[in-house]
Amino acid sequence: MAGGAMVSTDGGGKEYPARMTLYVFLTCVVASSGGLIFGYDVGISGGVTSMDSFLLTFFPSVYRKEKQDRSTSIYCKFDSQLLTSFTSSLYVAALLTSFIASLVTDFFGRKWSMFRGGIAFILGAGINATADNLFMLILGRFLLGVGVGYAIQSVPIYLSEIAPPRLRGMLNIMFQLMVTIGILIANIINYFTNKIEGAWGWRVSLAFACVPAAIIAVGSLVLPETPNSLIERGHTEEAEATLRLIRGVDDISLEFRDLVAANKRCKEIRDPWSLILERKYRPQLAMAILIPFFQQLTGINIIMFYAPLIYKAVGFSGQASLVSTVIIGTVNVVATLISIITVDRVGRRGLLLHGGVQMLISQLIVGTLIALKFGATGEATDISKAYASCVLFFIGVYIAAFAWSWGPLGWLIPSEILSLEIRSVGQCIAVSVNMFFTFVIAQIFLTALCHMKHGLFFFFAGWVVVMTVFVALFLPETKNIPIEEMGLLWKEHWFWSRFIKDEENTEMGNLGRPWNHSRVQVAAKEVLSRNRV
Repeated sequence: MAGGAMVSTDGGGKEYPARMTLYVFLTCVVASSGGLIFGYDVGISGGVTSMDSFLLTFFPSVYRKEKQDRSTSIYCKFDSQLLTSFTSSLYVAALLTSFIASLVTDFFGRKWSMFRGGIAFILGAGINATADNLFMLILGRFLLGVGVGYAIQSVPIYLSEIAPPRLRGMLNIMFQLMVTIGILIANIINYFTNKIEGAWGWRVSLAFACVPAAIIAVGSLVLPETPNSLIERGHTEEAEATLRLIRGVDDISLEFRDLVAANKRCKEIRDPWSLILERKYRPQLAMAILIPFFQQLTGINIIMFYAPLIYKAVGFSGQASLVSTVIIGTVNVVATLISIITVDRVGRRGLLLHGGVQMLISQLIVGTLIALKFGATGEATDISKAYASCVLFFIGVYIAAFAWSWGPLGWLIPSEILSLEIRSVGQCIAVSVNMFFTFVIAQIFLTALCHMKHGLFFFFAGWVVVMTVFVALFLPETKNIPIEEMGLLWKEHWFWSRFIKDEENTEMGNLGRPWNHSRVQVAAKEVLSRNRV
């Protein structure tokens, strides 16, 4: 796995030597397993809510509406605030936890934040699997949310800081790959546990959440801490040794000196929350808010949360709907692998623009197919398997587009564009925005579907248009740019440059060294000129 030597440019025209080693690859694989707990929960929660035994135990009114009330529109069969609370309560907990996780990540290190996330998730899984009332079920979900909050706060930062700059995109997207693998595994487990006689299969599905949680909890104990975090906490000698180990070369003096200089600048900052509100950080703040906001407005979590319910609604039986989610889960994993292969070649903008167009077209088709068959009343007879399969196909096209664009890049971009002095705070904002809108959309979706009907798909398609235009106009290309030199991009951008003075750009981008026509600056100008609108 050890590859040829690579170099990453710094702001002074020098180079950061680096080698892709087996150690770095395995480190990133273990760290990215934090995505398994997030993905497993997304897949498992959608699956168990389609199991009759689960609905009878906790949501009998929903079960009766689905099975016995023939007068209820297909769009409204699963409209229950209690049912959506089961899904969305996790995201409230993750939102609140992200603020605590930000402090833990700063003061104790990235790996210990991952460890806490794994332990909390194990506790939540245990309570959920043994729940016999709604209170225990929601409590377990809350603890699962605590685990997710710690994981998604720390893992993307960890991967961005460990990875060599030229492979940062590929290695960071491994987090999203693990999310998709978690979803696929959950779908497969749901398929088999749904066959268990005795109405306890859903308990097995929920209990298996302990496995991915144990992986990240145990794995975090053997991971090295990032050099950035070690320097931040005063362990300079250990940071230098770790940097030499993860870069696979002896000459790390320049990169290490830059990390120390960046950390020294951070030490002079008393309140990073006030700092990120300063005018010169307006581009990073905007991206930390808008990228996760747009990611949720693609409508992806609606498909993933409630996929089995949607498939049952358009004509698949309960077991067939779970098979369909396995197929979609496989598409999700394969498309994410495509993103890993292409992100550092095609670039972030290219994938987002292509993915946006593909998502738009497929959402419009899915909305149209459902509208033609069910209309405004939600009544349809004789739904053929071919018609239902057609809906499934275009949902697959939509998920593939998301999986190689907004899925992984919604986590990658916020974690890599933030300067060190605002990185933890900025990531906290990104996670909070993501979790808040995940909660809002999960909580209102079934009600919105009942009232907006097939128009809900067109609603999300409209947002896809907005975010695609935003990427085209306002997002600079970040591939191959060292993480400590991201400040250079904003000065070269047609819009964001107005927020940054020359002296501020020197401070943000070059760690105190004079501005030169370095390879970073040239690379930034090249990618911006290729993508300038």
